[in-house]
Amino acid sequence: MDEGYYNSKKTDDIGFCDQQGSHGALSISRLKCMSLGLDFKVVIFLFLVLPLSILGVYLHGQKISYFFRPLWDSPPRPFHEIPHYYNDDVSMESLCKLHGWGIRESPRRVFDAVLFSNEIDMLTIRWNEMYPYITQFVLLESNSTFTGLMKPLVFARNRSKFKFVEPRLTYGVIGGRFKKRENPFVEEAYQRVALDQLLRIAGIEDDDLLIMSDVDEIPSAHTINLLRWCDDIPSVLHLQLRNYLYSYEFFVDNKSWRASIHRYVPGKTRYAHYRQGELLLSDAGWHCSFCFRHISQFIFKMKAYSHTDRVRFSRYLSPERIQDIICRGADLFDMLPEEYTFREIIGKMGPIPHSYSAVHLPAYLLNNADKYKYLLPGNCIREFG
Repeated sequence: MDEGYYNSKKTDDIGFCDQQGSHGALSISRLKCMSLGLDFKVVIFLFLVLPLSILGVYLHGQKISYFFRPLWDSPPRPFHEIPHYYNDDVSMESLCKLHGWGIRESPRRVFDAVLFSNEIDMLTIRWNEMYPYITQFVLLESNSTFTGLMKPLVFARNRSKFKFVEPRLTYGVIGGRFKKRENPFVEEAYQRVALDQLLRIAGIEDDDLLIMSDVDEIPSAHTINLLRWCDDIPSVLHLQLRNYLYSYEFFVDNKSWRASIHRYVPGKTRYAHYRQGELLLSDAGWHCSFCFRHISQFIFKMKAYSHTDRVRFSRYLSPERIQDIICRGADLFDMLPEEYTFREIIGKMGPIPHSYSAVHLPAYLLNNADKYKYLLPGNCIREFG
């Protein structure tokens, strides 16, 4: 009996999947049979894990890529860092000697050249910091962003605010090429070549000093004075700047190095914003990135600068989100740090710690603290203009 009962039960199961019937009943039977043949773990993977994984890559693919960067990318070769000596009470001759350089009978001429977008406040702080030691301020403005967007000539509209540099100013305007779907770095390179031509119009000559940096990369006044007075300085010297984000409240690190000073050589020196030498002068100024007064300026730069591909979702441009990001010291593009070791990436994950030190910032900024309050610690709220 037991054996017969067992065989009968088995036969019933086989009959269920083999049975004949109406077309609808047959379809249902096939689905039931297929489900019996699928492992439960496979179902979970196909209908839950796999879709969630695809969604996760879509939303956070950039983060995943940056986190695993140490596996596929190597850090650039290190700079040879030069110690930087300075104190108000030390003579220039002694300072030059401390750096291993001689002293000149007269200072070199210094040219400061920048591409300008819309950073009026930062340009004001920059030029006031550098003013005593600059022979000629050279500024090039375009009616196009690097991404090919039309933009107003902001400096031209605000030129009256810079009357104090007018006798030393060489200003040029260049029309954008407005190439659709072109790599933004092509337009950027095009404008930097035009800046070379403007420098020649400004009268730069052999062995003059040329500062190559963005508007928000500000060499300190005493750094410029040191290099114009000292003899035998390197022909190309990168400047290590204190790196800040949104304001001087959020100190990131000391890894800003793209600013550089060159002893100009006609026909050889080319304006650029990448690595051009091996030497780095320590603690030579400040780099304050995305340090804007108005939320609209943040939105404009996010859409206009060469890394516009980082704006992956329209919600990134929400004014309320941007304001929250600024006050937390988080990342506008929801990215991980651009580092080359897991230790550095993990160490920098999360918001930037607040800093309440305003020591050794540009003098003009501190002398006009009420006007530029938003750049100082404890003042993260921006204007919705």
